[in-house]
Amino acid sequence: MKKNLAVVGVQWGDEGKGKIVDILSANFSCVARYQGGHNAGHTVKVGSLTRVLHLIPSGIFHADVHCVIGNGVALDPEAFLEECAMLEAAGTNVAGRLFISNRCHLILPYHRAVEGAMEQSLGEGRIGTTSRGIGPAYEDKAGRRGLRVCDLLEPEGLDAKIRQQVDDKNRTLRSFGATLIDPEPICSAYSAYGAKLRAFVVDTSTLLNGLIRAGKTILFEGAQGTLLDLDHGTFPFVTSSSAAAGGAATGLGIAPKHVHAVMGVAKAYTTRVGSGPFPTEAEAGDDARIRERGREFGATTGRPRRCGWFDGPAARYAAAINGLDSLAVTKLDVLDTFAEIPFCVGYTYKGSPLNEFPPDAATLSRIEPQYRAFKGWTTSTSGIREWKDLPKAAQDYLKHLSEFVETPIAMVSTGAERDDTILIKN
Repeated sequence: MKKNLAVVGVQWGDEGKGKIVDILSANFSCVARYQGGHNAGHTVKVGSLTRVLHLIPSGIFHADVHCVIGNGVALDPEAFLEECAMLEAAGTNVAGRLFISNRCHLILPYHRAVEGAMEQSLGEGRIGTTSRGIGPAYEDKAGRRGLRVCDLLEPEGLDAKIRQQVDDKNRTLRSFGATLIDPEPICSAYSAYGAKLRAFVVDTSTLLNGLIRAGKTILFEGAQGTLLDLDHGTFPFVTSSSAAAGGAATGLGIAPKHVHAVMGVAKAYTTRVGSGPFPTEAEAGDDARIRERGREFGATTGRPRRCGWFDGPAARYAAAINGLDSLAVTKLDVLDTFAEIPFCVGYTYKGSPLNEFPPDAATLSRIEPQYRAFKGWTTSTSGIREWKDLPKAAQDYLKHLSEFVETPIAMVSTGAERDDTILIKN
């Protein structure tokens, strides 16, 4: 029997995973976030209130659900504490049911300084990061020099570790001609963070494996999207962690066999934030029209997202990477006013068809998308909650999407409210 579910983004992030995880969380004992940092922005609307979560799992709004931030997450203590305070002020209790892995790597102010200097130095070749220090924190993790949450709980020696890292980062900043960092305010702040975080910190691998042995159900929550995955995304225009479903095992300390099913979340169209190839990016008029209707601005940064048509080959590639069992399609209603809706069904490169998703950004930036035009439904689907109530043209579009990606659709979101969702038995 399938019990534990991973929810992943199929595109370049921003697919609406927050709402989907929030809905599904009611059926699980625990929601566990396995990668990324506070560069993620998961928007959840509860009643009349809209909340944007950056680190805390989207199951936090269900009072009986435990929430875990796994070892694969890069944790900024200040951002975490601010998010907790925001939730508590709004009446959402986090005490006793929100847990942080003692093995999470930490983001420190010098990570943000280095990332900002590096991005600025790249000019037009910049990646387009959020400059919140996530990438450099993962670099320190891979370089075996990062600081972890467990270091905060052992204050003896913490200051020395911070000063050593600041010395190293200042050499980098000096090479960029950037402002150097004073380590002492960091030492003071992070010593205090240890005391504030202590109540949340546990060995989350032990916690999760105990829940599994007890027969409890877990929802594994990913951030960003498969096309931003460090290994499988559009490198180098990617995030710094494993956003695909495979990251759940390493990012939480559970065995792969405990991921029983995978649901992919995709918009009915495609968006991308920042730089990098985007084969199905729409022309200026349609790009702006989708952005306005979909309110396509970053939940974390406020940056306008680049908008375009559904990329079938990219989504089918993501389905294979993740082994998708089902799809949740979001923001169908954004397409309501289009008389014709292009759907990318293939790529050509230098006049020849491509049968595989290109591994390099240079090729992907020069491919020609091949479209099939679908007749639009030109009527409102906003708030529709039953499949039978969708216009036939919308049903046809979704059926084709499902068949092309070779994955059955389990949910269709038609608005921001929890109940603005079509649940499909399959």
